[in-house]
Amino acid sequence: MSLKCGIVGLPNVGKSTLFNCLSSAKAQAANFPFCTIEPNVGVITVPDERLARLAEIVHPGRIVPATCEIVDIAGLVKGASKGEGLGNKFLGNIRETDAIIHVLRCFDDDNITHVDGTIDPVRDKEIIDTELQLKDLETVEARLQKQQKVAAAGNKDAKTEVAVLTAYRQALEQGRNARTVQFGTKEEQDAARGLFLLTAKPVLYVCNVDEASARSGNAYSARIEEIAAEEGAEAMVIAAKTEEDIASFESYDDKQMFLSELGLEESGVNRLIKKAYALLNLETFITAGEMEVKAWTYHKGWKAPQCAGVIHTDFEKGFIRAEVIKYDDYIKYGSEAAVREAGKLGIEGKDYVVQDGDIMHFRFNV
Repeated sequence: MSLKCGIVGLPNVGKSTLFNCLSSAKAQAANFPFCTIEPNVGVITVPDERLARLAEIVHPGRIVPATCEIVDIAGLVKGASKGEGLGNKFLGNIRETDAIIHVLRCFDDDNITHVDGTIDPVRDKEIIDTELQLKDLETVEARLQKQQKVAAAGNKDAKTEVAVLTAYRQALEQGRNARTVQFGTKEEQDAARGLFLLTAKPVLYVCNVDEASARSGNAYSARIEEIAAEEGAEAMVIAAKTEEDIASFESYDDKQMFLSELGLEESGVNRLIKKAYALLNLETFITAGEMEVKAWTYHKGWKAPQCAGVIHTDFEKGFIRAEVIKYDDYIKYGSEAAVREAGKLGIEGKDYVVQDGDIMHFRFNV
């Protein structure tokens, strides 16, 4: 399941430093704009404590966590929608992603230059929002002009799309992102998804703070969190430079000791990965056996046959039933046999909506 989160932001806000912490694919990180030109792609593992707990019971040959892709995209500047800087390349790269991690500089440091000279994350956010909105408006107006002619001839689908495009145009002209527009009917929602607008993508605002603010944030990040809440988006605080220091420790115990000294229970990178996974509307079901304990990625809301198809297409084609154990039950009873004996193993059919953390075994016949 190839889904990508794109890391975006103005130059020198910490995107590449953060990417380096997230992925073993090391992006160049330097103190000048456009250091990152080609997008760097990293496949990252999704932290999941449940896998280790299950492995303690099952003793598998290996543990296989879920993964997702993170893309570090070149810094954007004012005028990108008109091709300024690396604008066209940036906008093309972000169009290929499924969700956006928007990094904002929320720290003061005279040794790291800011492309606009001063630190103002609200202004920085608005610069990128405006450039993406302008590009979306260009897309919407071109599409609207075409579909209005088709709708005038009586085409029902075109009429639906015209209504959607008109709503989007109004929002974009008011300086609002497309994701703030809600549609009531399935037809409108399908038409909206088919437009692939940049500002319709789900977004996570990441406030890059200094080490002293890693736990509780600061005045800069508080303002971004407030704006994100107004948008119905999510924001989080992370100290990218500190995360780089954490990543440099080789042993788990050393990392945990360093986190403890900072008053943190979990690294910011782990929290970010989990939030990115959720931002993509992804969840995990698990298979557990002697060969391996493995996390499988699926879209939230999928039913059992679709999830079976993640393992192999034949599993979905010949789906008979799914045997489901809830994670908490597996931990409580200590084995699959004990779960069965306790009557806690569920036999589910084609309409079962899989839940995050379900431990599953599929029966099929092809």
